[in-house]
Amino acid sequence: MSDIVIKAENLGKMYTIGHHSERGGYTALRDVLMQNARTLWNKTKDLATGKPIIQGDTMEEVWALKDVSFEIRREEAVGIIGHNGAGKSTLLKILSRITEPSTGRVTIKGRVASLLEVGTGFHPELSGRENIYLNGTILGMTRVEIKHKFDEIVAFAEIEKFLDTPVKRYSSGMYVRLAFAVAAHLESEILLIDEVLAVGDAAFQIKCLGKMGAVTTEGRTVLFVSHNMAAVQSLCKTALQLESGHIVQTGDSKSVVSAYLASSGKIASAMVWCDESAPGNEEIRLKSISASIEGRNESGVYQSRENIYVEMRFTANKSHSALCVGFDLLSPHGETILRSYQTDMPPENWPKVRQGENVWRCVIPGGLLNGGVYNICPRIGLHNLNWIVHLDSVVQFEVILDHGVSPFWNVLDSRNRPGIIAPILKWEKVGQ
Repeated sequence: MSDIVIKAENLGKMYTIGHHSERGGYTALRDVLMQNARTLWNKTKDLATGKPIIQGDTMEEVWALKDVSFEIRREEAVGIIGHNGAGKSTLLKILSRITEPSTGRVTIKGRVASLLEVGTGFHPELSGRENIYLNGTILGMTRVEIKHKFDEIVAFAEIEKFLDTPVKRYSSGMYVRLAFAVAAHLESEILLIDEVLAVGDAAFQIKCLGKMGAVTTEGRTVLFVSHNMAAVQSLCKTALQLESGHIVQTGDSKSVVSAYLASSGKIASAMVWCDESAPGNEEIRLKSISASIEGRNESGVYQSRENIYVEMRFTANKSHSALCVGFDLLSPHGETILRSYQTDMPPENWPKVRQGENVWRCVIPGGLLNGGVYNICPRIGLHNLNWIVHLDSVVQFEVILDHGVSPFWNVLDSRNRPGIIAPILKWEKVGQ
């Protein structure tokens, strides 16, 4: 029991949301007056009892977490995975004591440092230097500790030039670099990290992974929420999957990730969203994505020699010249096989983003992929990698290795060859 640093028992978190009832074309004045009187009375009661005031005519209870129980031991690195809305961030907020659970209890032994949202605890009018001391104090560091770690924090965040600039003028990348640097350098026993790799450039993401890898070897306990399955498997020996507020599986990170990617019945070779649920914001929305052969949506099972077309349809409220559109292709184990954006090409060859609907397509050439099941993770963002659309595996397809490819290997395995990919390379004789 002395090795258990986090213990959750029947943990639950319930939120109350309001709905406005739809009224017909005719409403009597007395009904309006009665409804307003009831609303005023309910708000007055909530205010008097200290409850949050919920807007709406009717109320609904939504459980973000329910009956969640687990134990985490000292020096463990645990990955928490799941689809958007599964309850991952709510769990970390409870463990960070930002919000209280509605049911159950959680016991934590040790000082906790958390990085849940970019710039949490920063004051926009203060400089980077002042916010290091402010944020460090909020996270539980003494002034002596902050001063001792100050140079390391600044060097890691790479903001020396802007150290005395108000953080309200920082880009989102600068924000997250500074916030992560402060949290990662806190000498805490427990570190909670919620998807910091969704913001920042590729070099910074690699730097973050390296720092988190170092933290896990220092004997500290780490809880890591991420949609980056390769990072979860690399940093964490164990993982737990949340779905609709419940823990659906725990165990070795590789087996949990594999089951997570393979078990979702929602994954198909095409995904279409209606206007209300389309991922994105008011500026950009992804309407559909598909993987097909020669532009045809088929069964999702393709021969390895066939070209596979990945098509993305999105809407824009204006023309854009600084948009990054593409996807990550993941193996069944969550490894990134390839990453393709239109910005990989010279700027003069980029498709133009026009106002209204845009349909872009790229081709994964035949003879490249090995046999197996692959997952597509769509990405749309600005050039600083501030993602507007950053989704987990929403489209899936299977590649069957052609029997005509390398018959020597087919004797041993009719499906796969060794290696992540199986390109058909050209061989020729040199010399005599």
